[in-house]
Amino acid sequence: MKMTHSQADRLDFKRPESVLDLVNIRSALVRMEDTILYDLIERAQFTQMPSAYKAGVFPNLEGTFLDWILKETESTHAKLRRYDAADENAFFPVPKDRILPALKLQDVLAPYQKEVNVNDRIKQYYIEHIVPALSANPCDEEQNFGSCALSDVWALQAISRRIHFGKFVAESKFQSERELFTKLINEKDIKGIEVAITKPEVEQRILERIRHKADSYGADPQTILRWSEKGDGKVDPEVIVSIYR
Repeated sequence: MKMTHSQADRLDFKRPESVLDLVNIRSALVRMEDTILYDLIERAQFTQMPSAYKAGVFPNLEGTFLDWILKETESTHAKLRRYDAADENAFFPVPKDRILPALKLQDVLAPYQKEVNVNDRIKQYYIEHIVPALSANPCDEEQNFGSCALSDVWALQAISRRIHFGKFVAESKFQSERELFTKLINEKDIKGIEVAITKPEVEQRILERIRHKADSYGADPQTILRWSEKGDGKVDPEVIVSIYR
């Protein structure tokens, strides 16, 4: 059966060549921008909720409220094979049992790819920098603990997927310039690898696109965000750009 244009231009983990196609990767990354932007806008409607990120606040929980709901969410998603996929990385160890049968997918990345996981750093940065930047009011709103925590989970999962998708970008570029990158790797030339992978002009275009999207998506002239107390009913595009950078 001949594939349609839309089928050929999307990631399909049963077709490894589609996953390492830079055109498909870029298309996926652009879609992730929208997801992350909407998730951050959703989080901005709440106060900072500092108690959600502190251990010992809830007597029936050992850790933080965020960690509990994130762990429970991942446990459920794991049973639906979410973390069997190479483009998903869990924040916590997940159960091995599955509700859905395992899929037979070809390995696209190196066998140790799951070891490349910076979720601890992502969560710390999110709590310490992103949440305060989005929400001006530093207090708790007890009636919104659950809703706010869910928005945290969505945002963290989306940001994690976007950051770890860099593994596919790196692998694609390695495959296209194997001789160059093999030399840099053997020489442990970290700076050289960074220069070879990074395209400043492309990154600048991405930031400009993010700024434009944040300006468009983050403002609703009919609505003032209740809890952020920004006063103008919008998320500051420069905050989103700073987060993305």
